[in-house]
Amino acid sequence: MTLQAPAYTITHPSFEEPEILLQYTQASGFPDVLAGGQPRIRLGEDDLVIYMKQLNVRTRVAASQASTNELPGVDMAASMISTATYRLQCRSIYDHHDVSAGGHWGFSTVEAYRLGMRQAHFTLARDACLYGMNPANGEGLVNVSGAVAVTLPADQNGNTKVTTYDNGAMAFFLNQQILNIKTRTLQLGIGKEFTILGPQRTLGLFEYSIVQLVQYQRVGSGTNSTAGVVKDVLMMNGDRLAWVYDDSLIGQGAGGSDMVILVMPELTKPAGPRINTNEFAKISPGNPTNTTMYADMAAPKEIISPLAGGATDFLTEWRISSGWGVRPQALTLISMPYS
Repeated sequence: MTLQAPAYTITHPSFEEPEILLQYTQASGFPDVLAGGQPRIRLGEDDLVIYMKQLNVRTRVAASQASTNELPGVDMAASMISTATYRLQCRSIYDHHDVSAGGHWGFSTVEAYRLGMRQAHFTLARDACLYGMNPANGEGLVNVSGAVAVTLPADQNGNTKVTTYDNGAMAFFLNQQILNIKTRTLQLGIGKEFTILGPQRTLGLFEYSIVQLVQYQRVGSGTNSTAGVVKDVLMMNGDRLAWVYDDSLIGQGAGGSDMVILVMPELTKPAGPRINTNEFAKISPGNPTNTTMYADMAAPKEIISPLAGGATDFLTEWRISSGWGVRPQALTLISMPYS
């Protein structure tokens, strides 16, 4: 909560560049692993726990050429799952001297504090989504109970490291994992959206490594990258892929390898054209989310109040949940040794 804007001297004549050279931080792609690409804005500002109902069914029917006196029925089981919420708070205090000092350097002190506090909230939201505020309780997508965890297998040349892995083999491996998700979630034949989230040093290689001509035949063959092959195959099946980055996943995989998260954030209710063996799923309301997190508002609330001595108190707060994998079948956690 400090502002360091010292006095400075310049030589005249001179030219002073009006734009400020800002410190940049990686813009994480973590929202893309959530259904809808953002937290679900459904919380009250004081809600402490989120509950979600589940309803499972087991069906039985008698079949015979004659009438049956003792008939089976349908068994239904209702249950509840839950996750905790957390209030995030950040505060800045400034006065008119701080505002003046920022003005001498060509920036708004109030806006700088505002954006800095928002970045603090969003960074912690990223950590909550991926790793959870309380990982021991299974919070965070990398800690989801029942999620499929795999380690990168050796390619045809015996390579197990990202830096030496065969480019075509990597594309085929990722496509197989996407196929496995669609199979587990009963989404084959339905175009879906997928997200691959991982470190720059790992996923970046797949975007700029060319798949060999003998492995992938198409117009312009021999010029497509690993990521391009994956996207092409998905497009053939009506799927779409978000390829996004987060360097906090470096070293988060098994044995200190890099973690790559592959997820289908939302599903579509499977249905037959006339006779539907998924008829029970027509019960409303149904929840299509696979991975999600919750918030009480789209962005942190800003509370500005005066303090003694002409100072201003600037408080921001936001209530969120950790990342929640309510359908772990849609989530694959891939450990990829880098080098």
